[in-house]
Amino acid sequence: MTTADRFRAAVDNRDLTALDDLFTEDIRFYSPVKFTPFEGKPMVLGLFGVLLRTFKDFRYVGDYTGTAQTSTDGTAAESAVLLFRAGVGDKEIHGIDLLHFDDDGRIKEFTVMVRPQSAVHALGEAVLAGLVADGLAPAPAPSDTAPVTLPRRG
Repeated sequence: MTTADRFRAAVDNRDLTALDDLFTEDIRFYSPVKFTPFEGKPMVLGLFGVLLRTFKDFRYVGDYTGTAQTSTDGTAAESAVLLFRAGVGDKEIHGIDLLHFDDDGRIKEFTVMVRPQSAVHALGEAVLAGLVADGLAPAPAPSDTAPVTLPRRG
């Protein structure tokens, strides 16, 4: 069974202990709602605890494997792309998880991309609330909670 298969099973079973075994100590998690990555196994496991509570009807619907250049050091690494669907609040999310593996087959880098923008916004709000509730992030200052307005294109 590949690391990607073991990861899918751990997510399907909401098994944080199994995820702990799959991550490197210095794992980096690139979120669709935060520019800088979440870093280190304790933080990423905490984030997964929030994500597993936040998503409704999470399911993987496809996968691809190969190699890809990592963000961390630019080297090519064995990788897997897992396509998923899920709900957050009343929004349906389409997304991918991009996993990069180290030489031992553990996940060293994890990137999530989701669409549409309304779902990204709903996901960001729900995850931030979960991180704050779990003591993994400070509560935002009142000015930090204003909605972001993107410029219109002509």
